[in-house]
Amino acid sequence: MKAIRINAPGEVELIEMEKPVPKKGEALLKLLYGGICGGDLNTYRGTLAYVSYPRIPGHEFSAEIVEVGENEYGLKAGMIVTANPYFNCGKCYSCRRGLVNCCTGNETMGVQREGAFAQYITMPVERIYDGKGLDPKLLALVEPFCISYHGVKRAAVKRGEKVLVVGAGTIGVFAAVAAKAAGAQVYISDVAEDKLEYAKNFGVDGAILNESAEVLERAVNDITDGDGFDVTIEAVGLPDTFQNCIDSACFGGRVVQIGIGKKNADFNFTMIQKKELNILGSRNAFKDDFIELIELIRSKNADVGKAITDLYKFEDAARAFEDFKNHPGKSLKVMLDFT
Repeated sequence: MKAIRINAPGEVELIEMEKPVPKKGEALLKLLYGGICGGDLNTYRGTLAYVSYPRIPGHEFSAEIVEVGENEYGLKAGMIVTANPYFNCGKCYSCRRGLVNCCTGNETMGVQREGAFAQYITMPVERIYDGKGLDPKLLALVEPFCISYHGVKRAAVKRGEKVLVVGAGTIGVFAAVAAKAAGAQVYISDVAEDKLEYAKNFGVDGAILNESAEVLERAVNDITDGDGFDVTIEAVGLPDTFQNCIDSACFGGRVVQIGIGKKNADFNFTMIQKKELNILGSRNAFKDDFIELIELIRSKNADVGKAITDLYKFEDAARAFEDFKNHPGKSLKVMLDFT
């Protein structure tokens, strides 16, 4: 079979490798669609904090079950599925408390372990979720949507609250969609005007071109009558955007950090005390997040299909990564077709 491998930053290769053989408790899956996430792009750029090389990328995907043994989850050959790609150790303090999403030894597919961008992969059956008839392209969006949805759940967003999402990439847009589904008034900001224009397709209440801290401050004051946002969500992974979230939150507000980066933030931490802010980290997602979002998309209460802006055959992965790197402001979800 063929697989996509990033050998080093900027170097993508289509390789030949043995088709995997499922072990007991695993299923053999044939990839249908796979999304290139910001983490995959940063692996290609050489800026992802957790990755090592060479690495087969990819952890957001849909697939068809080719082979599966008897199991308690009702999984059968021919079913179209997605899967939870965050492998936890089951033994650390986080796992023992049920916080498997932030296992201290977490291995995410495509980052700390080989990813899904191959024609066939194997997965433990307990990590595989029935797509319930969703279009395979939409099903491949469930995992990135889960990242955003989990963050919004962490913030306990309530109906009528004002939410600011900083970053109009895929995770930011999906965070806005999740917050809208919770009944909030949602605004999104970014430095890229093209991304903001596209984000308006997802029902946000407003978009803010983040030209400077001063411009953002004026917009926040205008929108909230000087109160600040009840919830701010960081979906970029930069010190400046984290500062934007601290500054834009109301007194007693909640700040959710989803973005991943390598740079250190230098800020007046006393503002956390002064505002009595609740700072919440958000990492990965739970099984319940996957199940809930499959149902949410099926119910058409979350229109996520518009997030797919670019579709490439998997054989053209090198071009897909290079195009995404060179034109990040014009692409939201870049997807590879393995069918």
